[in-house]
Amino acid sequence: MQLADQRTIAADPATVWAAILDPEVLRVCIPGCESLTGSPADGYEAIVTQKVGPVKARFTGHVTLSDMVEEQGLTISGEGKGGAAGFARGSAKLAMSPAEGGTLLSYEVDVHVGGKLAQLGSRIIDGFSRKMADQFFERFQSAVEGPSEGEDEPEAVAVGAEGEAPAKKGWFKRMIKR
Repeated sequence: MQLADQRTIAADPATVWAAILDPEVLRVCIPGCESLTGSPADGYEAIVTQKVGPVKARFTGHVTLSDMVEEQGLTISGEGKGGAAGFARGSAKLAMSPAEGGTLLSYEVDVHVGGKLAQLGSRIIDGFSRKMADQFFERFQSAVEGPSEGEDEPEAVAVGAEGEAPAKKGWFKRMIKR
């Protein structure tokens, strides 16, 4: 399954670049992520729990960053194994460019599944993959942008698995400006 989209993020390319390399930002933005450890150079080990149709699985996997060109783009690749549920493998090519009002973040996502997950059919998998990509990039945009003008308190953004405390909108941008 492949999809492509773009978003304008109200932050400069340096801030967007720093956020995409930050393991805490990635952990908060990946839907269902329970843990993410590692570094951009060595890759990350992740544990993610997801429900796809009637199949709920806990995936353990590895995420790597490659083709890195500072403040211009990179490729995020990952593969997770969910035991009897099967596996998921995918990549996202991100391109960043300065735009009016911030940074234009363009992305192309490619996802493949196998095992019990693949038996669900392409319609369910395609819809789920699109939902996951949208959630990741919505969360990423919220983490980076910060509150809108005139907002006293940043709104909470629902993130992570059930029961996790929501992160405040724009927390990353505020953190690096200290």
